[in-house]
Amino acid sequence: MANNTGRPAVFVSRKVFPEVIARLSEHFDVEMNDTDSVLSPDQLAQRLQGKVGVLTTGSERVDAALLAANPQLRIVANIAVGFNNFDMAAINAAGVLATNTPDVLTETTADFGFALLMATARRVTESEHFLRAGQWNKWSLDMFAGAEVHGSTLGILGMGRIGQAIARRGAHGFGMKVIYHNRSKLAPELEAECKASYVDKATLLKTADHVMLVLPYSPEAHHTIGAAEIAQMKPTATLVNIARGGIVDDAALALALRNRVIAAAGLDVFEGEPKVHPDLLTVPNVVLTPHIASATMGTRMAMAMLAADNVIAFLTTGHAVTPLNAAAVAKA
Repeated sequence: MANNTGRPAVFVSRKVFPEVIARLSEHFDVEMNDTDSVLSPDQLAQRLQGKVGVLTTGSERVDAALLAANPQLRIVANIAVGFNNFDMAAINAAGVLATNTPDVLTETTADFGFALLMATARRVTESEHFLRAGQWNKWSLDMFAGAEVHGSTLGILGMGRIGQAIARRGAHGFGMKVIYHNRSKLAPELEAECKASYVDKATLLKTADHVMLVLPYSPEAHHTIGAAEIAQMKPTATLVNIARGGIVDDAALALALRNRVIAAAGLDVFEGEPKVHPDLLTVPNVVLTPHIASATMGTRMAMAMLAADNVIAFLTTGHAVTPLNAAAVAKA
């Protein structure tokens, strides 16, 4: 649908880089939520009136109600790899194209996964709080003694692009034994490149010194790690979640950390974020970061530009760069 300038109109649901707006503006009339506030469903539905495309983030839910209020909408482009904010059944039924931003954040996210693993294993946050509180008055042999990383066993749940990048870092950079569990085994050549061995989930939990979660969220993956799974881990083990909130039962994890069922955890994602379970804020042996695994300037720019390119390509040629549901749209 075009507005009174005769050009199609698109909406950008959060504040983005000026270069992204400039690129979109070559083709469309662009409206941006420059307050960067998280819009309510009603506010988003209102701002989408007359728009044929929208750039979204994980904060904006695209569901049947939103689509019914905006039947002119043709594409929803997520500035993220994950898309659990999309009701794909409703999007498919409406004949709307959905896209995401794979590949451009793989290496940056893997870097951060390892940063979080290192901070968790070596008790970086816990020791910094101790220092800042003025409690450091002597050196002790066992002061904040953490877990070994080099030469330890890394268990990866979810072995897509990011999981593979983490495996390569662990095996080649830190001499780690890498085991993984996934819905399907990697091709032999990929396993060899990652120096990774497939095991079942129970074996991974029992064997790994460090468990890294990199699996996509789905209803089936909800609370993949709960009290029962944590109880299977070594008491010296660490757990790192850079996947999605809801993969871990945060309440169960907080209790397990308090009771030292496992040694420590590092979390970049949370159930119901940006809210964080209050019990996680009161245990010392957890590193908490606000969903920043892909947060480098270059990567965030690349993500936003890819979302823009998806909108431009689909609305000008009918073919997006990284579609999620092209087949469903073709049938609509």
